[in-house]
Amino acid sequence: MPPEPFVITVFSAKRYDRQSLAAELPSFAGLALNFVEARLDEHSAQAAQGSQAVCAFVNDRLDGPVLERLAALGVQLILLRCAGFNQVDLARAQALGLTVARVPEYSPHAVAEHALALLLTLVRKTHRAHARVREGNFELDGLQGFDLFGKTVGVVGTGRIGACLVRIFQGLGCEVLAHDPQPNPDLGVRYQGLNPLLASSRIVLLQCPLNAQTQHLINAERLALMPRGAVLVNTSRGAVIDTRAVIAALKSGHLGGLALDVYEEEASLFFADRSGEVIGDDVFARLQTFPNVLITAHQGFFTDEALAQIARTTLGNAQSFRQTGRPLHEV
Repeated sequence: MPPEPFVITVFSAKRYDRQSLAAELPSFAGLALNFVEARLDEHSAQAAQGSQAVCAFVNDRLDGPVLERLAALGVQLILLRCAGFNQVDLARAQALGLTVARVPEYSPHAVAEHALALLLTLVRKTHRAHARVREGNFELDGLQGFDLFGKTVGVVGTGRIGACLVRIFQGLGCEVLAHDPQPNPDLGVRYQGLNPLLASSRIVLLQCPLNAQTQHLINAERLALMPRGAVLVNTSRGAVIDTRAVIAALKSGHLGGLALDVYEEEASLFFADRSGEVIGDDVFARLQTFPNVLITAHQGFFTDEALAQIARTTLGNAQSFRQTGRPLHEV
């Protein structure tokens, strides 16, 4: 008789997750997928019964109680179809004998190019221009932007995505400064301390992981260091910035623009259609009132290439664990 399949329950499974994972599955013999639309939490975890692994995304809960529930159901492996792992209680997972794996790299170009798209949309006001033209308004007043060429751009975090950002802005003729605890000598960029970088940059792009050192890395004191009218772009993790401090800087006019693909409390908002609901998050609602704020709902990763790579790496992690007891990319 053939061996029993290694069953993976995929939580927060959207149509595109089903398609990308199903497309790669034939290349990984012995694996089976069970899709669950609900986010993973202490209640929905029951859907993993009979599975050897669960596959979770950025806003799924993987705290102590959820991990305990999964371990009790016989789950052995946590597959993160993302690079970040701040949502996982790693100490508790280890104590329960749960292995955690991630996708360390999918398409760094996808996120970096989305950051550029956000910035260009914000500073050239193309979203507002598009809306005007659709309504027959061809007036230019209020749409004035500024050139990126020659501007000083600060990139905070120069891992794979940050390195792509550095190269993009070098190619646009910007003076690029960088900050990272582990500088990349191959980038050919000038590294600075965070505070001097903020003080010198007209544009600041955040692309760093979320941990104890980066929680609210951009706070009121650091926002005050930035030149008046500077623009901030965050495509990393929402809690890297103190949202209330950013709102205060926008209200005072000190911060000239804000582009976000992530939000500190996004777990209760993003990846769902809430167009028929009243948004109860007053902080998020306040952000949306500013004409110089642009928000997308964590779509930086969302390209054909990235989804295919996420699926391949996730299933590769599962197959390696099934065959050897260790995933390819263990956290």
